[in-house]
Amino acid sequence: MQTAQDGTTDFIPVEQAKTLDGLFNERVKRSPEKIAYRYFNLISEQWSSYTWAQMNQSIARWQAALTQEALVPGDRVAVMMKNCPEWVMFEQAALGLGLVVVPLYTDDRVENAAYVINDAGAKVLLLDNPHQWKEFLAIGDQITGVKRVVILRSFEQSCMDPNDCTRVVGIRDWLPAHASEVKHFPNDPHSLATIIYTSGTSGRPKGVMLSHYNILSNAHSCLQVIPVLPDDLLLSFLPLSHTFERTSGYYVPMMSGATIAYARSIPQLQEDLSIIRPTLMISVPRIYERVYAGIRAKLAEGSGFARWLFKFAVDVGYGRFEHQQGRGGWQLSHCLWPLLEKLVARKVINRLGGRLRFVMSGGAALPAEVSRIFIGLGLPILQGYGMTESSPVACANRLQDNAPASVGLPVPGVEVKLGESNALLIRGPNVMLGYWNNPAATAAIISSDGWLNSGDIASIDAQGHVTITGRLKEIIVLSTGEKIPPADMEAAILRDPLFEQAMLIGEARSYLSVMVVLNAAHWQNVVSQYGLDASLNTDQQRQQIEEILLDKITEQTSEFPGYAKIRRVALIQESWSVENGLLTPTLKLKRAKVLEKYAREVERLYAGH
Repeated sequence: MQTAQDGTTDFIPVEQAKTLDGLFNERVKRSPEKIAYRYFNLISEQWSSYTWAQMNQSIARWQAALTQEALVPGDRVAVMMKNCPEWVMFEQAALGLGLVVVPLYTDDRVENAAYVINDAGAKVLLLDNPHQWKEFLAIGDQITGVKRVVILRSFEQSCMDPNDCTRVVGIRDWLPAHASEVKHFPNDPHSLATIIYTSGTSGRPKGVMLSHYNILSNAHSCLQVIPVLPDDLLLSFLPLSHTFERTSGYYVPMMSGATIAYARSIPQLQEDLSIIRPTLMISVPRIYERVYAGIRAKLAEGSGFARWLFKFAVDVGYGRFEHQQGRGGWQLSHCLWPLLEKLVARKVINRLGGRLRFVMSGGAALPAEVSRIFIGLGLPILQGYGMTESSPVACANRLQDNAPASVGLPVPGVEVKLGESNALLIRGPNVMLGYWNNPAATAAIISSDGWLNSGDIASIDAQGHVTITGRLKEIIVLSTGEKIPPADMEAAILRDPLFEQAMLIGEARSYLSVMVVLNAAHWQNVVSQYGLDASLNTDQQRQQIEEILLDKITEQTSEFPGYAKIRRVALIQESWSVENGLLTPTLKLKRAKVLEKYAREVERLYAGH
């Protein structure tokens, strides 16, 4: 039996699990009475929990309901719900019957969701509430292939379209009161388990086909480098439709026997952290950036001494970290850490629940300054790298080998190398089966000998650490021939809390410009400081404001080469969001859409040049 990093024998080997539902079944056998999931019960308005055995009993009921829908192995079923135990019940019930699960983002535009449902040919759709179904109806009858729509939250049948009475059903009417044991269809580990649609920063999303073995092998690789222990408690808030959360925040804890608590919402995250007090947290950089912005805002309101003390504590803490990693020498100031931890660091860490052993970041680049703050306060932050097509983790930093500027070493079993234009290539058991119904796109990204082209530009140092330096498709090439990766400069601009969002532009132009969305509270401070009229009613007012913004942007981007100087700025009044179609559900900029919407602003920035 394989052992986990702490020496326990609760770590389930891939060979024993065989499939994702087999993994769940083995976990039930090993720890039936252990708490599997915690969640906020909306009826009792209290935190409740399920043991592994209780989850298994519920899954049997879900499976019995699915059996009534005349589905056959290989059929696709879709789920569009927030993270909750029922999401897991539905998926495990479906996988046990040999069905293929298609996750949807709850905050995605309904047109995009309808496209995914149709493209995948989903026959059953599980929704969180009736409002979601009404949104589908509002765009016309576009998902005729769906034979059954199940709605989790209670609703009055009279409020639904009469034509849908036979197709739409509430969960209480759909689930049987009792069911026998959970079935496990004898599936090939290499058979299709799920189709996960990429966010699609440009064009239609593509369906990534992942097998049971793709995901199981990746979860196993993660556990070999990231010590998730049986007594750990994870707070889950990234959507389960995100591959990073699905593998690292769902299957990895299942493999190790840890407990998962589902957060209520991002606005309630601070409160949930203090209640749940997790030992581990997995997130995209945006959450850590928000915490950092809150710290900076509070420091700005305090005394100069408080700001100095905070900076000193971070400097000392980070120096200790570099010494522990073997990259820096011991300093006398390190002796002050116990006091600085008590006066400064512990107060911040307590706001995150006070029990975090370490946190993980993935899905996008983590700004170096944000990483430095958390590490300097004594909370290790491990940045990793991957993509949906690699199940998703390809590289990760380790606690004992943490190079924050990099995304770490390849995880065990995965190979990486640099290809043409220094594109990062990935090969291993985690690489997808291909794109659903799109062999041409599959052939374009996976070579005949199995190398997956990530599309990201990287460097690899002598020790094997991978650093992502840009994206092939997101390089701005000026008319002078100079090439600039926009993400680095955008991250630098966003270090100033005045800027909420930023997008660099300049493709085939003679100079760079940037469009920015401002933080409302910080903007009001600037308006008061300079005595401005923020209405932008005249060209003179607009010019004055843009000059102030450009000065702040120049200050943040001064370390970049001279040819990367930003010469013009446009203030955008509306935030870019998933709802207005300018962000993907994973909060990545849809650059082409932003350029299309603000074409007039772009032309103004380059008028006369």
